Amino acid sequence: MSDLISMNDAALVEGKSGFNISQISEVKACVVSQFDAAGKDVLDFESTSQSICHLHNLAALSQANTRAALIVANDLHQKAAEYSSQAARIREILENVGLAIDGLPANVVASTQVIANVANMLNIRDTELSSFLIAMGDISLRKTRTQDKRIQLERESKVLLDQTRMAIARLTFLKRTVQQLEDDASPCEAQMEKWKTNLEVMAAKENQYIQQHANFKELLNRVGYTPEISHRVLVEMAEHRQELEKKTTPIVNTLRSYHDLPPDKDLAALAIEDKEREYAAAEKCLEDVLQSALATAE
Repeated sequence: MSDLISMNDAALVEGKSGFNISQISEVKACVVSQFDAAGKDVLDFESTSQSICHLHNLAALSQANTRAALIVANDLHQKAAEYSSQAARIREILENVGLAIDGLPANVVASTQVIANVANMLNIRDTELSSFLIAMGDISLRKTRTQDKRIQLERESKVLLDQTRMAIARLTFLKRTVQQLEDDASPCEAQMEKWKTNLEVMAAKENQYIQQHANFKELLNRVGYTPEISHRVLVEMAEHRQELEKKTTPIVNTLRSYHDLPPDKDLAALAIEDKEREYAAAEKCLEDVLQSALATAE
């Protein structure tokens, strides 16, 4: 790509996003340097305010990380040089006193290597006995803390295991309950349908009773019923009626005995004479029967 961002695009981006030409140039230089370092050509892309802002942030972050990495690398190079000079000086001292590595026995070299490896493992810079003791004490403390943590983790694991077992038991119980509820669902649905039918019937009855109540209320209003007519008043009226019936019954019976009399006075007299003759004939018949009974007895 000959030019990453043209002047027109740069002016357009500068007008929209507030970036100046120098910042856009920095983004262009950073992108070109990164692609050149990778041995690839810079790809074409659309120059927008969002892309320029993103690339500028990446460029600033990359430059900050690069400066930090250079500082760390220079420090490590300086330490390596110091360690190399110290190693050369110690090697020279050992050679002067006759303790060169080439002149030492194999077991001594192996022991020295073991001591050096242990020192590196314990992260100590010398092989003094005090340093080893301090490092071992630190390891013992770490071991103790690790054991305490392991014991705590075992307790927590036991608690979690117990809770897991309880949860499994609870889950099993809930599954059984769900299965039982599902089994009982069909009878319950049938019962619910029956109750629904009964409720519909009861609703119809309720409407019927409401209509009857309205009709009875209208009838009571029509016959002059008032709230003052209570049950006690009705009982008293019934008792008074019974007393009136007792008083009027003999009179009614006497009047009924007169129903057979003719309405004319002469006819009534003739009827009375007929009754008297029937009465006399009945008395004579009775006397005859008595006489015959006495004669038979003698």
